Amino acid sequence: MIDGDMQSFALTLNKFLEHAAKWHPDAEVVTAGSKGVVTRIGYRDLHARSRRISGVLHDLGVRRGDRVATLAWNSQAHVEAWYAIMGMGAVCHTLNPRLTGTQLGAMIAQSEARILIASGDLLPLALDIARAAPVVTRVLVIDALAAMPAFADGVAVAALEPMIEAGETEVAWGDFDETAPSGLCFTSGTTGAPKGVTYTHRSSYLHTLRLLQADVMAIARRDTVLAVVPMFHANAWGLPFAMPAAGGTLVLPGRATDGASLARLIAAEGVTVGVGVPTVWLGLVEHLEASGGTLPSLERIIMGGAPLAPALMARVEQRLGVTVQTSWGMTELSPSGTVASPHEAVRTAAVSGRPAIGVDLMLADAAGVPLSSQRDTEGHLHVRGAAVIERYFGHAEPATDAEGWFATGDLARIDAQGNLAITGRAKDLIKSGGEWINPAEIEAVVGAIPEVSLAAVIGRADPRWGERPVLLVEMREREALSDEALLAPLKGRVAPWWIPDAVVRLATMPLAATGKIDKLRLRAEYGSA
Repeated sequence: MIDGDMQSFALTLNKFLEHAAKWHPDAEVVTAGSKGVVTRIGYRDLHARSRRISGVLHDLGVRRGDRVATLAWNSQAHVEAWYAIMGMGAVCHTLNPRLTGTQLGAMIAQSEARILIASGDLLPLALDIARAAPVVTRVLVIDALAAMPAFADGVAVAALEPMIEAGETEVAWGDFDETAPSGLCFTSGTTGAPKGVTYTHRSSYLHTLRLLQADVMAIARRDTVLAVVPMFHANAWGLPFAMPAAGGTLVLPGRATDGASLARLIAAEGVTVGVGVPTVWLGLVEHLEASGGTLPSLERIIMGGAPLAPALMARVEQRLGVTVQTSWGMTELSPSGTVASPHEAVRTAAVSGRPAIGVDLMLADAAGVPLSSQRDTEGHLHVRGAAVIERYFGHAEPATDAEGWFATGDLARIDAQGNLAITGRAKDLIKSGGEWINPAEIEAVVGAIPEVSLAAVIGRADPRWGERPVLLVEMREREALSDEALLAPLKGRVAPWWIPDAVVRLATMPLAATGKIDKLRLRAEYGSA
């Protein structure tokens, strides 16, 4: 007797765009550009352009498994590049333009990406990266520039658009195993140097299906979703995959994410769902309060990436007349871990919802031993699932324990209904506006100043950014240097938004029993707004 069987259907990401091109060909990807210019394209045409870009990359020597880097804002061109890279079996290495060329160059040196696709206004940074990482030999520009060098510092520079128009090479999409790598994103969310997280087609495909569930992001064909969360940050929370999968309209803000720009875009496009970190929506609310405008199409806002103050949640819901969904996740989770359901009668800023199918949570003690009670007690949060990291890029050792649990570095509570609340972090990193700041890098620079005896950086609660860094110093001579002189060496060494907002001078730096700086005491005394 022969048993029945099902068709083999590899869970590769190209299928989302192919589905949208066939069944939702006229649903649009809309991009806001400079001076109020908006461009729009249907999924059918976007699919065709992405296929042509795959051919261009193939002609430039890109093959399956090769890394291709992107340095770009949220735009149609960036989405096209994503699918072109991933569809042909290469790996899309997204770079955060808020970091320095030196920092990004160190990441490129690890990924060995030879081609960098960059927004036109980011070309200077792209060339800085190439100088820091000589492995980069070609920069493809996805925005028009009035003038562009053909060759700079040993790097070939060319606009991608003419290459798309002239391209004739056809490359097969999805002709590889679903476990093949699709994306690479470096995170500073762990102690030490940034680590690369490799996404697979299968992991991101299953992550997308989870987002579409009614108690998660609940995205439907009727929705017009504004993705303010950047595409260089953990796959833009999966929205460039989820929107074509659902056949909905994807709205991208480009570089401008200020309140006035977002208000115009939401009103013009009839946006129903907005997704981004809390500071973005604070800017929108402040603009509307000043201008008196309203946004009647907006129904929901999904927030994550940074702590959300209860007052801000109430302010956003009341001023915009929307439902706020809180969420928690991290780069290592692809990134969604939990999302508060839009259907819950009671929602609070501190609670980030329940895990959906495909994600499991566990609270443990400091040694990783599961707590006897997993409800209404604080513990170290561990997670496992189909879209959770197993090992970091280039690392032989797994990032998980023998049971597959990944230690997030967060402290958390899970209530009787299974809702997650993050209560703190076991690590020193500072999360500002949804992005991580590594205090150790700042401390190393300031600590090297001859007049400084000891330096420490902690996060101080901030109503707008969640946290902002504060520099605490013990000087050899109390008034030897001004605050500006203490911070000046950081410029060009770290990203501008990493530079501390305040400097506190201490007569004696508090030390713990081990002789290390007592950051617990510093946070207790100086960590409040």
